[in-house]
Amino acid sequence: MFDILKQIYLSDKGATAVEYGLILALIALTVIVSVASVANRTVGMWDDVANEVTDVS
Repeated sequence: MFDILKQIYLSDKGATAVEYGLILALIALTVIVSVASVANRTVGMWDDVANEVTDVS
């Protein structure tokens, strides 16, 4: 068991996989934050539209 962990630790492939994982995690986080921001703006826009329609009625 420890031999396998030692090989992974010393291998360049393991480091590259970790780096790609971190990059992927940062991209995913950016996408999630962006989508949440757009969603909040969209909800606000539709609330404004609903208020305008209600005021006209």
